[in-house]
Amino acid sequence: MLISAVHRTGAPIIALTGCLTSSLARSADVTIDVGVEKEACPFGLAPTSSTTAVLAMGDALAVALIEKREFKESDFYRFHPGGNLGLRLRAQVADVMIVGEQIPRVVAGATALAAIAEIDAKNKGFVLVTDAQNHLLGILTDGDIRRMISKKVDFNVRSVEELMTLSPKTIEGGASLAATIEFMQREEITTLAVVAEHDELRGYIHLHDVLGRGGSLKISLP
Repeated sequence: MLISAVHRTGAPIIALTGCLTSSLARSADVTIDVGVEKEACPFGLAPTSSTTAVLAMGDALAVALIEKREFKESDFYRFHPGGNLGLRLRAQVADVMIVGEQIPRVVAGATALAAIAEIDAKNKGFVLVTDAQNHLLGILTDGDIRRMISKKVDFNVRSVEELMTLSPKTIEGGASLAATIEFMQREEITTLAVVAEHDELRGYIHLHDVLGRGGSLKISLP
């Protein structure tokens, strides 16, 4: 009945099936064989391997069509304006960045020990270094500190500028959150400083604050 109803609309039927002699396969305009030799079910009864094959083929077709039709993020948002996907596509970095007193920050001239104390106080694993006008100069991470401990660096006398990493990676508040998350995951970066014009520090974004345990976006927009 469903096949006949689709035919009446004039829409082509593309069948994914493991039985090329089935009524669906015979009625379809295009038939894709996703048959498997054996189900994972020990009795060979429950659809297990076969359902996985269908999902994999569907994903492959979807990706191929995205590339073929040059599908953009805006197209995704047009078809999925609500839910997690639509939320992720319209969110900006400014919607999730941490601001104000929550930013682990010290001003240039502070000792490395003071920077370590700020890292410990904010419990974020890094501290951002700015000048007195709040322009970003560098970043010092707990990983940097661990490496310096092995070199017996005297944190009481060394300034934070001597030990920090200059020109850390940054992002602007108006940047797409989806593109930013993709960039951070690709580059294996967990933290990005958010800056405005002339590297004025506005906040920071931390990957673990934005994504849940399963990689789901955690944000609420009006």
